[in-house]
Amino acid sequence: MMRTPLRPLARILHARQQGENPDTIERENLRLRHEAMRDKSRARAEFRLLVLGLAFFAAFTTIGARMGLLAATEPVEPRASAPGAEIIAQRADIVDRNGRILATNITTHALYANPKVMVDPKGVAQKLAEIFPDMKAKDLERRFTDGRSFLWVRKVLSPEQMQRVHEIGDPGLLFGPREMRLYPNGTLAAHVLGGTSFGAEGVHSAEVIGTAGIEKALDARLRDPAQGDKPLTLSLDLSVQATIEEVLYAGMTMLNAKGAAAILMDVRTGEIVALTSLPTFDPNDRPNPLVDKNAEPGDSPLFNRAVQGVYELGSTFKIFAVAQALELGLVAPETLVDANAPMQWGKHRIKEFEGKNYGPLLSVTDVIAKSSNVGTAHIALMIGPLRQQAFLKSLGFFEATPVELIEAPGARPLIPRKWPEIVTITTSYGHGMSASPLHLAAAYAAIGNGGVMVKPTLLKREGPTTGVRVMSEKTAHEAVIMLRRVVTEGTASLGEVPGYEVAGKTGTADKPMRTGGYYKDKVVNTFASVFPASNPQYVLIVTLDEPIDTSGSEPRRTAGWTAVPVAAEIIRRVAPIMGLRPKLEPVATDAVTAASN
Repeated sequence: MMRTPLRPLARILHARQQGENPDTIERENLRLRHEAMRDKSRARAEFRLLVLGLAFFAAFTTIGARMGLLAATEPVEPRASAPGAEIIAQRADIVDRNGRILATNITTHALYANPKVMVDPKGVAQKLAEIFPDMKAKDLERRFTDGRSFLWVRKVLSPEQMQRVHEIGDPGLLFGPREMRLYPNGTLAAHVLGGTSFGAEGVHSAEVIGTAGIEKALDARLRDPAQGDKPLTLSLDLSVQATIEEVLYAGMTMLNAKGAAAILMDVRTGEIVALTSLPTFDPNDRPNPLVDKNAEPGDSPLFNRAVQGVYELGSTFKIFAVAQALELGLVAPETLVDANAPMQWGKHRIKEFEGKNYGPLLSVTDVIAKSSNVGTAHIALMIGPLRQQAFLKSLGFFEATPVELIEAPGARPLIPRKWPEIVTITTSYGHGMSASPLHLAAAYAAIGNGGVMVKPTLLKREGPTTGVRVMSEKTAHEAVIMLRRVVTEGTASLGEVPGYEVAGKTGTADKPMRTGGYYKDKVVNTFASVFPASNPQYVLIVTLDEPIDTSGSEPRRTAGWTAVPVAAEIIRRVAPIMGLRPKLEPVATDAVTAASN
């Protein structure tokens, strides 16, 4: 560092020549040097103060932000962390249309262990095996002594089990609180609700996730914290659901059926008031799926026959062919059509039930009332394959139903790959094409409400709904009148319920074999009905899998003897519950007719 000399020689010599005092130059240079040193020190001090100030500002800003964050959060006790621990918001309740609880939450406890602090692993294992009979003492002892520091023992405990475990008194046994799903009505509406299980779980919490039914289909809505206090309101009526399940179970048992399904739907809104599938299960203790590859899907109680059951629905399809022909102006209710049986079409022979012959001619109305295969076939040929496909597609028979169940998208109808005229004939009376009872309910709802296709739903709807018109009001009205004739004079005479004007169509379809062809002694019977016929409000579908009526001298397997009386009893029981007042009707003079298909 170069420093300016205090007594520079040139200035000293010049000052002496001028007669000035050279000491003045030294004092002035010394003063300037001290001022420069002072300015440099001040600048250094100011820089240090600036850096220190910025450091303090950053520190206090961080502390203030952290204090604000802590003030905005809920106070909680510190907890020990565990693998997979995750706190989640409460799952929303599920209620019926009247606000009655179908699914809710309860607080329970899980049991876990820290074997490293366990005093007597062998004794603990033996005592736990006594409390939980499904556990083996040797397996528990092996797990307690293999060196691990954490293991689950039981994911859910009852209060009684928790008290007994607590009485063991070993410090290695610990409890963790958790929320679980409760279905207080047991098996009621089990296939609609589906069930839940635990997802991510830890010592102090467990994630409840939907595994089936509406619990899984609307899992995001039910888990949404913003809607946790808003219950999900279904269209089901708890009282109606319980009544239908009771009647359907009694009918299935009496008729020796292996399974049954029933759907009650509002024809104008598409709201499903009740949906039942038997056999059923308890969603509080949901069974494991069947693993037997040779077993049929319907053998599992988890199988939802009303939605997943894709069957040939037999003569219930005949009204669609007639309704389309009416809509196209090809026939009128009194038009006579060829019903001379058997009907030969190429190498195929179309026969009537039990070899009967209703011909040579039948009115269109009698084709439905007597359930004539041949008459329906001739009407279908008037329509043609392309127009038939288009009409059935408009009724929803080519797509999965849009109902809010996770199982619904996989239950698509089985459609023939090719559609020659013989397929047009067989489809017209419900063979060769398969659909679910829910598909049938939606299509019959369109007939009942005056010709508008509505979307079936399990959610309570507010206000009117709109849909695509698939037939005129006149056509729909004429179809309902024909369906009423089926009950008063035709194959569903056992379906008459005084005061409620039941209208409907029977359907008996042979069950197909896996290897091809059909069983001769196994059928799926269906009765599709709307009521009251003078002002249809509801559609009821009842399906029985392999029923057989043994009350007579000979076994009877047709829908008229099986599905129809079950449906009649359902209507008799639920109509008053739903507020439908019976209408006085004139007493029929003719006797009960023989039930057929």
